[in-house]
Amino acid sequence: MQSICPFTGELLATHREITPSEVEAKILQADLAFQVWKQTSFSHRSQRMHRLREIILQKREVLALLMVKEMGKVLREALAEIDKCAWVCGYYADHAEEFLAHETVMTEAAESFVSFQPLGTILAVMPWNFPFWQVFRFLAPTLMAGNSALLKHASNVQGCATAIEQLVKEAGFPDHLFDNLAIGSARVRQVIAHPLVKAVTLTGSTPAGKSVAEAAGAHLKKSLLELGGSDPYLILEDADISEAARLCVASRLLNAGQSCIGAKRFIIADAVYEDFKALFVRGMEAANCGDPMDPATTIGPLARLDLRNELHQQVVSSVAQGAIVLLGGFIPEGKAACYPATVLENVLPGMAAYHEELFGPVAVLHRFRTLEEGIRLANDTVFGLGAGVFTADLDKGKLLAEKGLEAGCVFVNDFVKSDPRLPFGGIKESGYGRELAAFGIREFVNVKTVVVK
Repeated sequence: MQSICPFTGELLATHREITPSEVEAKILQADLAFQVWKQTSFSHRSQRMHRLREIILQKREVLALLMVKEMGKVLREALAEIDKCAWVCGYYADHAEEFLAHETVMTEAAESFVSFQPLGTILAVMPWNFPFWQVFRFLAPTLMAGNSALLKHASNVQGCATAIEQLVKEAGFPDHLFDNLAIGSARVRQVIAHPLVKAVTLTGSTPAGKSVAEAAGAHLKKSLLELGGSDPYLILEDADISEAARLCVASRLLNAGQSCIGAKRFIIADAVYEDFKALFVRGMEAANCGDPMDPATTIGPLARLDLRNELHQQVVSSVAQGAIVLLGGFIPEGKAACYPATVLENVLPGMAAYHEELFGPVAVLHRFRTLEEGIRLANDTVFGLGAGVFTADLDKGKLLAEKGLEAGCVFVNDFVKSDPRLPFGGIKESGYGRELAAFGIREFVNVKTVVVK
């Protein structure tokens, strides 16, 4: 497994894939660590988690730089990601006991209550696009609930995986309570099948999610999936068009467009379509792809050359079928895996850009004449992760968010963000289950009914 800088093409490190016997040993060690950890108090777990938070903040620059080198994230976004990891650690350190407290239920018995008990060792299969945040939003609630954890991280960010493992050890958690499994994707099924692995969570593509769900189902194990997205943003004619365009550009370009909850499809009222298009294209045009360490760089390279080439092929095939390029749509010169900010219109059913997730800085513009048509366009996708509505009528915006748009997260007059205080996840082919908030920590516990007569 190799870590290659997507901006320079430099080979950063080669990581040895561990053997089947080493995987077996790590699973056994994780279970032994769980047997001790599950007996600890929330107070003790909280102390360790707060210590982890402190260490993350102390090392934020070093950790951010590692992310920049391995997957090309611009430095300011990498620093923000590390800060968010510290936030989620502190959040669950402070709230886990409250979220998992007994819930008393009045029945005919002398006492009835619901208890939340840890399951055991949980496997996390994580992607490269947010190589620290995706792991910590799993790690913090999982360990605070009393479970142990194994990480199968993306092959190209094994440096980040090793760093996370070291951070957990440095914070004083028991040895092997959290371990990295340096293995390829083909070996994930074998880990899921192990009797001591009790559940699995995956953040990644829809095909990967289906594969993991199938493997987990074959062994009757809980799975949680956070998969792809093709988030629609409705721009109503009473919206603040300038502010909407600014926020939509920011969402589309975050992490060089490599975000499941990035705004991808912009569905604009006919009366303001041309005005929004002009502002949006101008904002996208101002973006520059370059050295992620340079403060002047708007977007870094995509994480790998093959991913950049796949994105370009989606654009090329859509254009061949009649889509119109308003901006970008070409592979720039040089060895960096850069792709320019790109805007397409006249994107119709049957085109890749209509149906598929565009995992890079490519935006699609649609227009609608009636609100019913706009909602239909927004929901005409196999995905259902996030969505947005821009309108001056907040009552209408809330109604569309709650009742109209088919997604797990809908924001009004802002772009979708994950937040430790709010549940996060999708519907349809964007997955199932919820991370974060009280919902997230209850995904991997035994919801146990206790009745005393």
